[in-house]
Amino acid sequence: MKDWFGTEDGGGTRLPEFQNRDRWDGVYETVTCRRALSPSGLPGIDYALNPYGGCEHGCVYCYAPEVTHSPWDTWRVVRVRVNIADRLAAELPGLSGTVGIGTVTDPYQGAEARFMLTRRCLEVLSARRFPVHVHTKSDLVLRDTDLLSGMKCIVGVTVTGLDERGSKILEPGAPMPEARLRAIKRLSDAGIRVYALIGPVLDRLEGQEEEFCDAVAAAGAKEAVLDRLNPRTELSARLARMGVSGSPAALGKIRDGLEARGISVSDAFQRSRRSPCYQPGVT
Repeated sequence: MKDWFGTEDGGGTRLPEFQNRDRWDGVYETVTCRRALSPSGLPGIDYALNPYGGCEHGCVYCYAPEVTHSPWDTWRVVRVRVNIADRLAAELPGLSGTVGIGTVTDPYQGAEARFMLTRRCLEVLSARRFPVHVHTKSDLVLRDTDLLSGMKCIVGVTVTGLDERGSKILEPGAPMPEARLRAIKRLSDAGIRVYALIGPVLDRLEGQEEEFCDAVAAAGAKEAVLDRLNPRTELSARLARMGVSGSPAALGKIRDGLEARGISVSDAFQRSRRSPCYQPGVT
């Protein structure tokens, strides 16, 4: 089943409280999925759940097209898996473990304001008391604070810099960094375990490390995960053609700066029990 929607106004209901962009110039394709869950090889995540395929954010550093062998030029055609909550409910009996939501695409991209698939999946998981690990770079996650605050969960919010100009170039469809930092603060204030996912650490942060660490600390983050850009990928080559590169120097300074501010720092994909990316039986 396919149904195409024009999206001149951003593709759905806009929620003034949140900063999901309204510049979306693509289409939504509604599809049905045969399975909701797939086995995950990520540390601390047993099953992956992605309500959407493709992503509106259009981040130039996104690794997902490469990992999923998807053409870059069609990645921003967002596929809406309209039956995913029903499939999830059918698959959960007899299973146990942590469900990672948004392991490949952002579960709170702009489509979620319209279709609410992530919220429906959270309702299913909450009713069955499944622990969840959510990854997003959207403040729309705040809409579901009522559900998340009653679940065994951890939320990672990606922040890659502070300057709006850089964000508009590198993350053209994502909320501004200020909105994401505010989301970290409000999730933390609600008693939800939240960490800042800082990655990939790019050269845009060079010379801004102290200011950046101050902002993350002011947002109330107690944990942070750092992700370095893998230089041996087509993604790295594409960024190089744009004059963008990873920065081991900035990564080291940010690690030191965050730790000096009392923030626990670990590496992405690290199989360490102190890392929020490794959470068997997350609480």
